[in-house]
Amino acid sequence: MSSVSQTGNPFLDSVRLQGKPETPASNNNQQLTQEDFFKLLGQQLSHQDPFKPVENDKMISQMSSFATVDGIKNLNNEITNMNKTMTSSQALQASSLVGRKVLVPSNEGYLAPGSNEVKGVVSAGKSTKEITVRVEDEKGQLVNTFKVDGSAGGNIDVKWDGKDKDGKTMPSGKYTLKATGSVDGESQELPTSTFAHVTSVSLGNAQTGAVLNLKGVGGIKLADVLAVSES
Repeated sequence: MSSVSQTGNPFLDSVRLQGKPETPASNNNQQLTQEDFFKLLGQQLSHQDPFKPVENDKMISQMSSFATVDGIKNLNNEITNMNKTMTSSQALQASSLVGRKVLVPSNEGYLAPGSNEVKGVVSAGKSTKEITVRVEDEKGQLVNTFKVDGSAGGNIDVKWDGKDKDGKTMPSGKYTLKATGSVDGESQELPTSTFAHVTSVSLGNAQTGAVLNLKGVGGIKLADVLAVSES
């Protein structure tokens, strides 16, 4: 049977863990456990100079320091577990977006096979009488140009019909929408976002959170989504 060694200090003998073997199990993490701490402290007290004993305030300070470090370790473990739970919960909520379209902060859209449009939003801070939208293919070549009314200002919905300037339907692939408008009498490029189809959701990690996989575009963090569309 294992016995519990006594330190000779009533306070330490009353608070140390009872029923533990004198030789603790191997600690693979090489970290000081509570049992190790009390064992070392007991050795320190048993070998101290009787004429110069350890002062109570120093002993209490050592115990407080260990308790603080142990508490921080436990807190970190709790935070890690909470982050995992939140990430899983976020991915579950994001799964409801599968099959829908989301607005992403990119002017690059995807023309899917059988689709006849690419939708987007042009952000015009001020009223702009006319906004010109250029559609370019992946090589940067001009495909088509069309105009929209920007007199209302704010966010202006735009839609490309998937055809070139001659009315020919373009093949599926990535296309870029570039919008320009007159602001204070000067022609300026306006921020443009596009809608993309959500095909699946990845769990991600505590830093990225849930990641939406967009058809023909790639992945984007759920936190970067600007809006959700019904179709």
